[in-house]
Amino acid sequence: MEESDVLNGQHPYWEQAFGKNKEMFGDSPSEAAVRAAEIFKSHGQTHILELGAGQGRDTLFFARNGFTVHALEYTKEGVDRIRQKAYNQGVLDRITVTQHDVRQPFPIQNNSFDGCYSHMLYCMALTTSELSSLNDQVRKVLRPSGYNIYTVRHKGDAHYGQGIHRGEDMYEVGGFIVHFFDKAKIEELTYGYQIVDIHEFEEGGLPRRLYQVTLRKN
Repeated sequence: MEESDVLNGQHPYWEQAFGKNKEMFGDSPSEAAVRAAEIFKSHGQTHILELGAGQGRDTLFFARNGFTVHALEYTKEGVDRIRQKAYNQGVLDRITVTQHDVRQPFPIQNNSFDGCYSHMLYCMALTTSELSSLNDQVRKVLRPSGYNIYTVRHKGDAHYGQGIHRGEDMYEVGGFIVHFFDKAKIEELTYGYQIVDIHEFEEGGLPRRLYQVTLRKN
């Protein structure tokens, strides 16, 4: 099988994983979302695009804290779960959810959002070329001086170099492919942006080691 076919084949793994475990990552917001909310609020940014929203733990957190969120999610399982939880928590009016592959053009008008947030979406099975295109799409939908805040697992992570190598700095472990970053790759993906901050943190039991990158649109 060609590497491109392997990278394109991640969708069923996520559909199955979310179908089996309705709270795969728990229902509490990530540390990354809490920190991003503080950054967005400090700049008066309340209309947020979220990429790769998963099952909505961060989406719901943003909505409960006064943000209006448009979430793009790869899986039908994730989309359905977010909508149900938003209804149950009474924040459906603050959340729009669209099933979408971020490798395709966004179904969104340019200059529509104050900020963009994603947690580990950039370190999925996306080539550097696809990430560059993704960053360009984000830049287009952000308003002037909008913030793009994303997290990625980095090369200090215990899983880096483990499992099956899938090209570039991507490795497959347990069926899931992760693209690991270093600061040079972050720098490479800054066309049209300025780096505001690169924050290192840990998450989970392994633990996963991550960067949270804050970019400001030029």
